[in-house]
Amino acid sequence: MVYILLADGFEEVEAVSPADALRRARVEVQLVGVTGMTVTASHGLRVAADAALADIDPASCEALIVPGGLRGVENLKASPAALAAIQTAYDAGRLVCAICAGPTVLARLGILEGKKAVCYPGMEGELAGAVPQPDARAVTDGQVITGRSAGTSWDFALAILTALRGPEAAQKVAGAIHYDGFQG
Repeated sequence: MVYILLADGFEEVEAVSPADALRRARVEVQLVGVTGMTVTASHGLRVAADAALADIDPASCEALIVPGGLRGVENLKASPAALAAIQTAYDAGRLVCAICAGPTVLARLGILEGKKAVCYPGMEGELAGAVPQPDARAVTDGQVITGRSAGTSWDFALAILTALRGPEAAQKVAGAIHYDGFQG
């Protein structure tokens, strides 16, 4: 199971692209409502969550994903339960992924300490302890995957799929959607 944490203000494409890519590869995904079971994204799209944050077990997931969106990230940072879920997944050795402003949540928890990471351009100063990779579209460093921005959401999604199911699965999905930029 892969959990994607949704808090009001999340960036739509940064949550939907990983969900879509993973589901195309038959990976089980749940959209997890942090601020409610219906979550309003940064541009007004309303999304129904599959599960409430209180009902998931982050220690047993395959991966946990944190989309960006400034207001969404601030809502995640303000949620002790969301921060605990991220930390629990990481401490259990699970894949922890964040894109755009999302990596600042991981940095706040100390997860990026000594790790290569990318985030929304200009936010590198908020990646305390990380080794910023400002030219990268997505970066995998051990059990952590980070992505740059909404425009690189498919690179991020395919990096997650590569980590979970291998490069062949990611290449198959990239080919099926005619995504020519995949370098997996």
